[in-house]
Amino acid sequence: MSYDVRALRAREFPWAERGESIYLDHASTGPIPARTRDAMATLGAKRAEPFRLRREDFFPVLACARKRAAQLIGASERTIALMTNTTHGVNLAARALPFGAGDVILSTHGEFPANVYPWMAAARARGAEFRLLPLTGALPDEGALMRAIERDARVKVVALSWVSYWSGHTFDLAAIGAACRTRGIWFFVDAIQGVGPLALDVIAANVDVLSCGAQKWLCSPWGTGFAYVRDELVGQLEPAEVGWMAQPASDDFGRFLQYDPTLHDDARRFEVVTLDFVNFRGLAESLGLFLELGPGAVAAHVRTLGDRAVAFADATPAVTLVTPREPGRRAGVFAFRTPDVAATSDRLRAARVSHSVREGCIRLAPHFYNTVEEFDAALGLLQA
Repeated sequence: MSYDVRALRAREFPWAERGESIYLDHASTGPIPARTRDAMATLGAKRAEPFRLRREDFFPVLACARKRAAQLIGASERTIALMTNTTHGVNLAARALPFGAGDVILSTHGEFPANVYPWMAAARARGAEFRLLPLTGALPDEGALMRAIERDARVKVVALSWVSYWSGHTFDLAAIGAACRTRGIWFFVDAIQGVGPLALDVIAANVDVLSCGAQKWLCSPWGTGFAYVRDELVGQLEPAEVGWMAQPASDDFGRFLQYDPTLHDDARRFEVVTLDFVNFRGLAESLGLFLELGPGAVAAHVRTLGDRAVAFADATPAVTLVTPREPGRRAGVFAFRTPDVAATSDRLRAARVSHSVREGCIRLAPHFYNTVEEFDAALGLLQA
């Protein structure tokens, strides 16, 4: 299964087809597809003159976003809560999952701060330990992680980023999730750098809670994202923040004053509204594009580009690829060390190649509409 990359570019990313930029910075901020931009403009114009708004411009927009997010990760709609960013979903897990004094929350060094500070705060508040396992070189020590899961009875939560924001290292969620489920350990995943360039079956991976901001690889507006809570857990976890529509009693706008605190029996109990309907309309449109193309087809295209990165590094001794070479251990983030990172970055910038520098590496992050030709051109600029 595949799609026409050139037709996609012409339709959704015409600036890329015109050669205005080789955009390889999706690990920072993704571009907005034309269909998403247009849908947001239409609803935004109605918002400016609110007498034009209709019922379908409000909560049906959020329902569509939940449904499409669920389809993208192989879940049911009732397990999806809309979030304004990844950090909000991390806090959901850190504050709602049951652990206490003496328990260990296990992670690894190299994590993005969004998946560190909420756990530190939760551990401190409950007398637990937040433990970061050391890296081996630039990458997590997966063997040490699995041994701790299997042997340390104090471990009650494993909290990991699926894909490293800087090295591109990608964890085997299925293997870790199976080990956690066998031992009754909660498994939390920060998926912002993985959903989009990779396909995911969240149920098969035995994930308990997942959080994913949508502004990067899902090419959606800032302030949009979602969390997944395993169906069996939804009713067991109490939200630390309670929104005014987390209860069915608020569904009747003509009878707010009954104040029934009973929470929804689905993941809407974790939502804190009012959410930005214009931006979440954008999220729904962008997710629709990914579903239309097929998550597997998108992942296959990104994997093809990744193969080019590996082949280039193997043929270029002066450039070191930090990202793992194995297809199952990488997604869309590729980290390179060059003899002079600053000069390399200047060279890329002069050629209008959008990229980032992270942890002493040039980070290139291609996506589903980038062509092999433009990625090869960017790779060639890594050597002086």
